Amino acid sequence: MTAPSKVPSSPHTFTSLRPGPRLHRFPRNDGQPVEVVEDPPSVEGRLAWLAARLTIRPVLSVGSYLPRIPWPFGLVDFAAKAVLPAPGTERVTIRLPRCSAQMVRAAGVLPADGTRRVVLYMHGGAFLTCGANTHGRLVTKLSKYADSPVLVVEYRMIPKHSIDDAIDDCYDAYRWLRHQGYAPDQIVLAGDSAGGYLSLSLAQRLMEESGDDETPAAIVAMSPLLEIAKEAKKTHPNIHTGAMFPPKAFDAFVELIDDAARRDRVHGGEVYEPLQHVKPGLPRTLIHVSGSEVLLHDARLGAKVLAAAGVPVELRVWPGQIHVFQIAAPLVPEATRSLRQIGEYIREATG
Repeated sequence: MTAPSKVPSSPHTFTSLRPGPRLHRFPRNDGQPVEVVEDPPSVEGRLAWLAARLTIRPVLSVGSYLPRIPWPFGLVDFAAKAVLPAPGTERVTIRLPRCSAQMVRAAGVLPADGTRRVVLYMHGGAFLTCGANTHGRLVTKLSKYADSPVLVVEYRMIPKHSIDDAIDDCYDAYRWLRHQGYAPDQIVLAGDSAGGYLSLSLAQRLMEESGDDETPAAIVAMSPLLEIAKEAKKTHPNIHTGAMFPPKAFDAFVELIDDAARRDRVHGGEVYEPLQHVKPGLPRTLIHVSGSEVLLHDARLGAKVLAAAGVPVELRVWPGQIHVFQIAAPLVPEATRSLRQIGEYIREATG
């Protein structure tokens, strides 16, 4: 698969690609999210939490005091190339106007030909690191359970680029899918951690530019970061029970984001807060989050704000898991169960 010879760059609208107005197949809710608490963690889940607490959290603690040092963030995704894809997986690189993307298909999944569903995936990594390689196994499992190709956006990252640049790249990836023949109600926006922010921000941008004509089928977010502001997270009880993020990490995170925004001469220098711009008509949303992580705050706040705007929201809380525990599949059984639930949700939303 190759990209079209020319993919128009944002910010132009493209409603002409849509044959007609989209019909909402899912009713509005009653103003309250549905929250489900899953079973306590398995032994494997507890061990994953302990391993992250003993390794990732100390590293982030040290790095948080020196955020402006030119850390080799790209090495994380480069090193992940050593992890071989699951047997039968197909990966194809797609060129977008300002970045690349990777189309991933699990064994047995039909090609991305514009006739069925597709997942547009925004990876996590605090807008700083990770990519298609670090998330390769997770995305392949998602492709398998959703019975869908998954397009992973290798968006531009801070500190060299702003978050708005990343949103532009995700927007271009969506447009690429539309040019391949996919209708909006065949496309699901999905992401983990920072990718949850990008998924919601992209859906809002599409709504602002095209209204209901470009409403995707659904949003799926795993351990989503939905609020850049740090105060509520630093005082949340899970700041002490989370396996990965010490309080100082959020200071460094916001500092890097603000610095990148100030250097951005294209988008105006302000940091976008998607939960301050929620309106009725956004896609139905599924959120999976660990019950012991700090981003439980963002997940519950996001579910509450979306539901209050009439968006059908389902929040599933997994006690005792690590941040984005789905990346531990198949070693942690809850990770596999979560991805299977997400796959079923995607199939239902695009069926």
